[in-house]
Amino acid sequence: MTTTQERIGKMIVALKQERDELRVRLHLGKENFKDDWDVLEGKLTQLSDDYKPLREAVDETTEDVWDSFKLVGSEISDGFKRIRKSL
Repeated sequence: MTTTQERIGKMIVALKQERDELRVRLHLGKENFKDDWDVLEGKLTQLSDDYKPLREAVDETTEDVWDSFKLVGSEISDGFKRIRKSL
């Protein structure tokens, strides 16, 4: 069974991979998505930074933490999808 810490780590890796792929397309694509991109990039950086100290936290609150991370991760992923669709 996958632990919450592993799920969060995998989600962040997947979001960073999607970000990197879109970064290339965005560079070649429309400049008008730059503002959206900057907001999403900041959120992903913050999500990743917030996760680092939580990796070592006690598992008592892992479901609440996971739910919070899923919400932010979903928001970032939806933003990436909007950009990808518009490119």
